[in-house]
Amino acid sequence: MAQAQQAGQQKKPRTAITPTRDENFPEWYQQVIKAADFAENSPVRGCMVIKPYGYALWENIQRALDDMIKEEGVQNAYFPLLIPLEFISREAEHIDGFAKECAVVTHHRLEKGADGGLVPAPDSKLEEPFVIRPTSETIIGDSMSKWVQSYRDLPMKLNQWCNVMRWEMRTRMFLRTSEFLWQEGHNAFASKEEAHEDAIKMLGIYERLYNDWLAMPGIAGEKTADERFPGAAHSYTNEVMMQDGKALQACTSHDLGQNFAKSFNIQYQGEDGQMHLAHTTSWGLSTRSIGGLIMTHGDDDGVILPPKIAPYQISLLPVLRDDQDSSEIIAYCEKIRAQLKAKNIRVHFDSSDERTSNKMWAAIKKGIPLRVEIGKRDMDAGAVTHTRRDLGRESQISCSINEFIGNVEKILEDIQQTMRRKAQDFQDSHIFDLKNITEMKEFFSADKTGFVRMNTDILNDPAFALLKKDLSITPRCLPFEDKGQKVIIGKSY
Repeated sequence: MAQAQQAGQQKKPRTAITPTRDENFPEWYQQVIKAADFAENSPVRGCMVIKPYGYALWENIQRALDDMIKEEGVQNAYFPLLIPLEFISREAEHIDGFAKECAVVTHHRLEKGADGGLVPAPDSKLEEPFVIRPTSETIIGDSMSKWVQSYRDLPMKLNQWCNVMRWEMRTRMFLRTSEFLWQEGHNAFASKEEAHEDAIKMLGIYERLYNDWLAMPGIAGEKTADERFPGAAHSYTNEVMMQDGKALQACTSHDLGQNFAKSFNIQYQGEDGQMHLAHTTSWGLSTRSIGGLIMTHGDDDGVILPPKIAPYQISLLPVLRDDQDSSEIIAYCEKIRAQLKAKNIRVHFDSSDERTSNKMWAAIKKGIPLRVEIGKRDMDAGAVTHTRRDLGRESQISCSINEFIGNVEKILEDIQQTMRRKAQDFQDSHIFDLKNITEMKEFFSADKTGFVRMNTDILNDPAFALLKKDLSITPRCLPFEDKGQKVIIGKSY
């Protein structure tokens, strides 16, 4: 009996990350970040240190997006970190939305206190406090009011790459930290139609970034009135489904109407000689895109990075043995690296004396798309052995060096497209069309994975307002493809 039971039990496969996704998805996420060496917690409450490998990933995202937005005539600029409290107070709905998250600077000097430690000097209290920017509509609006004088100054399209601070109570690296990195675009137009078109266009650019670079499909649509950005006339979003079925608001684009133009006097003299208020937009994407990337593509061995965005596309691993002269293999690998670099492929060449198995697992946990191992036998045969990170050891292939160099770009592109299709298939198979609130309650009460799609009349049902809090669900967006007739509902990060 004992032998039969033992035979019937499957041995748990070895994984690089514990716990696995099925065992504890939130803890798995934290361990993936640690194993990939992306980031670590900071001594400052709620903040993180982004380590070189994690920052290299952000730089690639930044570079790809920066190129796209500049194609639209957007210019980069920089605005102050500290915003006068009076600026934020001018836009009542805006301050109501951010008041509880604002970090405030009240003094400009420190001095020794009674216990010998440093304290704010009482006589250095600022006449007016400054808010550390939670977002920059107000201070950029002030500059726009000076720079926009005539219709000839429009459209004005500005972007800044910066950090912002929102005093979060419950933080999680990349997904929700008190300080995070992002870009925020702020555009001004002469007409309502131009501003509306711009808000939709900039959301489309984010969709391109996620689809083409991060291999992350999403659902584009408009936010409901309750979920709208404070002070906006319309808010648009791309909602991406994570592997646990929760939604990640991957980016937002806002049509601000004339609300901020009124508050900051952004007006211009039109061709008719009269003064008119401008119409403005704002749009942003942050380092939470990295958190979404992890939760979309990761497996129980760690993160899997799409080749187009990965800091390293190939990990080149010489298999070195103590009883062999390693110099020949190193030289052989150097020639291969040079050939790959000539194709503009980003290569990590691990020539350390670490054990080959450890180097292999390090490459796996860092999510490097393609692993190339070369031992003496490969060298003697003029060959390489390569393994795809997205498919695992079953994809291991040995081939001649010429064949590999000739096909490597196709292999990387296939990895990119395979990851994109897999994420799309997962999303498509976890969106459920439901008819009534009873079905919706049963779905989320059973802790099922995915989104539900329902008619928008659910939003006016008093029972839905109660269930939102009880089930921790929110309306994510009104999908463009449904022309505002349907709403996507789900749990979210």
